[in-house]
Amino acid sequence: MRNFLGMNKRRKRTQSIDSKVFARIRGKRRGYVFTPSDFLDLGGRWAVYSALARGARAGHIRKIAQGLYDYPRIASDGKPMLPTTEAVVRALVGREATRFQPSGAHAANMLGLSEQVPVRIVFLTDGRGRTVSLGPRKIVLRHVTLRQMATAGSKSGTIIQALRWLGRKNVDDQVIARLRRQLSPRDRKEVLLATRHAPAWIAEYLRAIAREEGA
Repeated sequence: MRNFLGMNKRRKRTQSIDSKVFARIRGKRRGYVFTPSDFLDLGGRWAVYSALARGARAGHIRKIAQGLYDYPRIASDGKPMLPTTEAVVRALVGREATRFQPSGAHAANMLGLSEQVPVRIVFLTDGRGRTVSLGPRKIVLRHVTLRQMATAGSKSGTIIQALRWLGRKNVDDQVIARLRRQLSPRDRKEVLLATRHAPAWIAEYLRAIAREEGA
């Protein structure tokens, strides 16, 4: 009898944690990407991991990488879609409490300086490096020094990385004008401050970008 009662209590606890976890997931829009850490306020680590594993086996959610899950969007043909890069990065930032900085072709694409949509998307981070594969797309987290992350998460940081990717020979008046149009007065101040963290040739362009048109 005691064994039966103990099993019954464990079953109820399992059902309780499952219902709490999946109620929170269903409260989000499809496309939501998350990690077990997002649910540790609902139960112990092992209980949360087990609940997510059961949900993935049942097809309610999808495991997309180690410790990373999503509530997938569904395409018109009924098949689950891959999550967006932004959703994956938001989940990783929340879990690892680190900073990420778009880099390379992805940074240039974000600023409208390139139409190239890279298959290999690189983010600089002061956390651990890793690669998350999403079908043909790879999100690469490249560990760099704290000094290299001085402008992380800011508009100026993305501009610096985009200019670095373009290279000095490919930055012309058109590029400068396009970036300048994207800046608010607050952004201009931020870009000027960022010159101290940029190589000399990029700092030169940052000052030109931050200059008000006609000034």
